[in-house]
Amino acid sequence: MGDLTQECASRWEHFAHGADIGVRGIGATKEIAFEQAALSLTAVVTDPARVVARRKVDVQCEAENRETLLVDWLNALIYEMAVRRMIFRRFEVHIEGDRLQGSAWGEDIDVARHEPAVEVKGATYTSLRVGRNEAGEWIAQCVVDV
Repeated sequence: MGDLTQECASRWEHFAHGADIGVRGIGATKEIAFEQAALSLTAVVTDPARVVARRKVDVQCEAENRETLLVDWLNALIYEMAVRRMIFRRFEVHIEGDRLQGSAWGEDIDVARHEPAVEVKGATYTSLRVGRNEAGEWIAQCVVDV
């Protein structure tokens, strides 16, 4: 298999799940998939293009497996969004073993400009998956409670 970094287009998407919303990140690496899942989380609230990456917030998580690490990462971002009254646009993730060190860049929520659609309450274990698909891309997904 060639250089997967060149072959895989990083992206995020939503998937239907009853009254809640599924977030999914896809990338050439697990880290990129986690970053894209975080961007998908932002897109539940607002169009990420409306957000300016002005301020950096660092996040650290540790979990027993990569699936729990994804839920912890997203819940840490949801916590930071609520406490700091911020919305994020750009993410950087480094995973080593069971530890994640991440950064999120964003700005204070401006209701008029961001037009938040919903408030995300938390990431859940529903439809939780972190692994590779048939094409070799990393998938990081779960359902978020809105």
